Amino acid sequence: MMKDEKRPQLVGIDFSHLVDNLIKLLLLYFLLGYCGDILKPFLLILVWGGIIAIATHPLFLLFKKLLKGRSILSSVLLTVIMLSILIVPGWLVIDSLLEGINHLKTMYETKSLVIPPPSPSTQTWPAFTKPLIDLWTEASVNTAEAIQNHSDQLKEVALWIFGALSGFSKGLLQFIASVIIAGVFFIYSDSIHNTSVGIFRKLIGERGEHFVEISITTIRNVVKGILGVAVIQAGMAGIGFFVAGVPFAGLWTILCLILAIVQVGAAPVAIPAIIYVFSVNSTLSATVFTIWMLVVLFIDNVLKPVLLGRGAPAPMLVIFLGAIGGFISHGFIGLFLGAVILTLAYKLFNTWFNGPKEAEVLMTSDSADAEEKPKSQ
Repeated sequence: MMKDEKRPQLVGIDFSHLVDNLIKLLLLYFLLGYCGDILKPFLLILVWGGIIAIATHPLFLLFKKLLKGRSILSSVLLTVIMLSILIVPGWLVIDSLLEGINHLKTMYETKSLVIPPPSPSTQTWPAFTKPLIDLWTEASVNTAEAIQNHSDQLKEVALWIFGALSGFSKGLLQFIASVIIAGVFFIYSDSIHNTSVGIFRKLIGERGEHFVEISITTIRNVVKGILGVAVIQAGMAGIGFFVAGVPFAGLWTILCLILAIVQVGAAPVAIPAIIYVFSVNSTLSATVFTIWMLVVLFIDNVLKPVLLGRGAPAPMLVIFLGAIGGFISHGFIGLFLGAVILTLAYKLFNTWFNGPKEAEVLMTSDSADAEEKPKSQ
């Protein structure tokens, strides 16, 4: 008799076990999805609060040391200081915008709105400024008629101003809430750090702790070297606008902040402001204002190398796309959040792609920068 040929055996499948796993995954999916829907209105605030907590945690440790280990008192004190720094300038900007709008409205209703004619020096301005000078001249001759002739364009400008004011106000409230949440995170910082390490280890393995440290370092670098410099630059520009009496100083300050974060710089706002001040103020005050604005324009070249150490955490294109994309998607707070999140994603991907050696190099360079600063001091 011929021996039976060996036939391939079908691999057995435990369908009951498979269905059980599928049901568990579906339940987990719906549970996480529902939790996401519940937290969605607060997600941006929570994430930004976490970023603020990470960036300012060294300050919290300093306060905790000064207050002999009192975590809650240190958190409350630091939170109050951050809220004061945030609320006072924010209110000044909003008040400036509202005051300017009300003043223009009152002057228009009482027919006392008078626009001074352009000075003779405007005749030497470049040719591309001629339409602006013609509009300025028209408005100075008959302001009411000029407003009627350009009513459509003025409505668009007014809507843009009100939109900017509304967006800034909403962003300011979100910032306040995020700072308060950051204050809560300070108290539980140790447990949050341990949980983060555990999550990264679950996802990546033993390299999880490296990724946590790289994330912390990247967030602090972006907040200090990119966002911090932008806030300082916009704040100095705002001081110049307020002192020089530039109309709608608050609006131009906000615009300077946006341009500084997206790495364009404050020049598109500063240069027209300098031209305006030279046209309406004395030569001495205009010269002082010009010197101040030149300092504002070039101060980022001094601050960024100091705060960023050996280089930017990501290419400027990544920061630009993150800030613009975040601003379009989530408004004013997205301007800050987008720059941090996209830079963090870029850094983590780069570290994962290049392997453990790259992570070690990154950590070594960051720690070297931290050691060099105290020595230089």
